[in-house]
Amino acid sequence: MLDLILRDARLPDGGEPVDISVKDGRIVEIRPGIKEQALEEIDAGGHLVTAPFVDSHFHMDATLTYGLPRVNESGTLLEGIALWAELKPELTAAAIKERALRLCRLSVARGTLAVRSHVDISDGRLLAVEALLEVKREMAPYLDLQLVAFPQDGFLRLPEARANLLRALDLGVEVVGGIPHFERTMAEGAESVRQLCEIAAERGLPVDLHCDETDDPNSRHVESLACETQRLGLQGRVTGSHLTSMHSMDNYYVSKLIPLMAEAELKVVANPLINITIQGRHDSYPKRRGMTRVKELAAAGLDVAFGHDCVLDPWYSLGSHDMLEVAHMGLHVGQMTGRAEMRSCFEAVTATGARVLGLEGYGLDPGCRADIVVLQCRDPIEALRLKPPRLFVLRAGKVIACCAPQRVELSLGEGTESFDPCAPAV
Repeated sequence: MLDLILRDARLPDGGEPVDISVKDGRIVEIRPGIKEQALEEIDAGGHLVTAPFVDSHFHMDATLTYGLPRVNESGTLLEGIALWAELKPELTAAAIKERALRLCRLSVARGTLAVRSHVDISDGRLLAVEALLEVKREMAPYLDLQLVAFPQDGFLRLPEARANLLRALDLGVEVVGGIPHFERTMAEGAESVRQLCEIAAERGLPVDLHCDETDDPNSRHVESLACETQRLGLQGRVTGSHLTSMHSMDNYYVSKLIPLMAEAELKVVANPLINITIQGRHDSYPKRRGMTRVKELAAAGLDVAFGHDCVLDPWYSLGSHDMLEVAHMGLHVGQMTGRAEMRSCFEAVTATGARVLGLEGYGLDPGCRADIVVLQCRDPIEALRLKPPRLFVLRAGKVIACCAPQRVELSLGEGTESFDPCAPAV
């Protein structure tokens, strides 16, 4: 007997509703009218069913610290970094863990079941590493948490950063991180890229660097990253996050850069909510948007995912860890309002994000793990437009979050009308 059948589900690629059967935590079959018996049935009610949301770039060690020890009044990246440096001496592993677990519960409720989080290793105590490794173990039944060893204060700029990063990797952090544009010079930034990629090559680990997160059109660290990826044979294992300087680069240079990135099989993560608020701060008018060239990179065959980056921390005073909000912002900033483009934005927080993280068993196909989200809408574009409730969130075929469908009671004139605000508009 099957464990579960999810009835009357609409898949992201369209078509008529189907049933999805589950056994031993895996999808068995997807087709209309499955006749077998199951221990449990869930009626999706003709709503959209998707594989879970993926946050490809986050900072869980800093999340929910907004106002500690003070507020980032300028809203700038550099004040955020300075504020984080003020807060670090006051941090405890217990407080980091408690806030991270609160964030994880919020993530699960939003249908986000995979997160790549950069964890600052600049503090020699490695409190954040210790805390988030515990969170990773405790949340493993419900959420895939990848950790990136991130030298926030600079890999070369901070003398003890190399030793701290290696210790973090020894403890179980599985991705090598960096921030080359925060080194003292462009040359030292390039050298940090070289050394970090060599560490990853020696250990057989992926790389994910905060790269060129600046408005400087002359920042060249993604070029170095592509070169080192090729030199060390790291193709397909390296991610450049942010890449906001590409927004300011001239088209001639970009016409050279994007093919280099494609040749190196780099993966890219843009962070629309943060890129649009942090970048362009020195501009009067016209103001630069700041987000990297999502459309052009995707057109060149690169995987381009979206990350939330921050929720209520020194860099961002908002956020609900709703990846549909991230994709919604991304399509507006990138002017990606064609139907295929909007669907690609939905994929940037689902399937493309899963490829960036290298998730195994992800998807809605027989044999995939039955990690499934049911949304109160009918297709991915409606999901982006409405950011609807997550009616059910399933992990390995078990419901771990649910909510009642949203309805509105409207009284206009004499009568009262009850309707579904997520029903198709046309």
